[in-house]
Amino acid sequence: MESSRTDFPRCLALAGPTASGKTAAALAIAAELPVEIISVDSALVYRGMDIGTAKPSAAELAAVPHHLIDIRDPLQAYSAAEFVRDATQLAHEIHARGRHPLLVGGTMLYFKALFDGLDDMPRADVQVRAAIEIEARSRGWPALHAELQRVDPVTAQRLAPNDAQRIQRALEVFRVSGRPMSSFHTRQDEAPPSAAACATTLISLEPTDRAWLHARIAQRFDAMLAAGFLDEVRALRARGDLHPDLPSMRCVGYRQAWEALDGAFPLAELRERGIYATRQLAKRQITWLRSMPQRQVVACDAPDALPQVLALVRSWARASEAGPAPRSR
Repeated sequence: MESSRTDFPRCLALAGPTASGKTAAALAIAAELPVEIISVDSALVYRGMDIGTAKPSAAELAAVPHHLIDIRDPLQAYSAAEFVRDATQLAHEIHARGRHPLLVGGTMLYFKALFDGLDDMPRADVQVRAAIEIEARSRGWPALHAELQRVDPVTAQRLAPNDAQRIQRALEVFRVSGRPMSSFHTRQDEAPPSAAACATTLISLEPTDRAWLHARIAQRFDAMLAAGFLDEVRALRARGDLHPDLPSMRCVGYRQAWEALDGAFPLAELRERGIYATRQLAKRQITWLRSMPQRQVVACDAPDALPQVLALVRSWARASEAGPAPRSR
């Protein structure tokens, strides 16, 4: 299997919180280097979820080859282990074509899994997960977060009290294995860097002014609403086989829209709740990024952010011994 290889082709990675300008930067890189983009985004894998994920447009997808977009139905799950397998195989295939793999996205768990490896955490247990769901309905997720605080304070500290998906998984791991999820992560942190980590240059777009990012998040959410985001969620609901507990429907924005359409709160509050949830996501993404010491930071709110990114890319291209030289302009 390709993903079991100990080698990894030299590649670039572009990470950052939501709305930090990753897509524009990736397309600018593609204009200079022969790259193929490997999406590092747990929401872009789903078909039929275009507006709420800010999926690249048809023109953007046509401008440069993209991978790991629209590869799953929203009814299906896609794990970090599957991402590592797929991204590793794709990186080798892209390199074999004489091009550069460019990892782009904001799902930091995927980056961490690729760079640090995956420990043997327990697989999903349907019965344990269902029992946690039942408890959450009667007690509420903040109460389960408090329980997690008792059994795994390290994990609980980085999760919001209403982060249902991650609280559920952390409690599931503890109940199945008897070990806190953080203990698995500790073992990963003690391991030597993976081949992917050694071969990858990671450029991180991070704001110096959170207000700048918050304004961009609000603008993006407004644009999604104007583009018909609610109609997109209505169409997904109309399928009849999807439900709000699926990983796809827990994506930021979709979860809030589903709840609004269920009548959990007035539709008039959707904008405020969606923007708040997206800001919380961005905060978590930045926290994850700061735990990656190998990253090269570019202030995404700087006027010359894009030239800075391209300068780093050109320096990488000059030093790279793998693959073709940059395109002439």
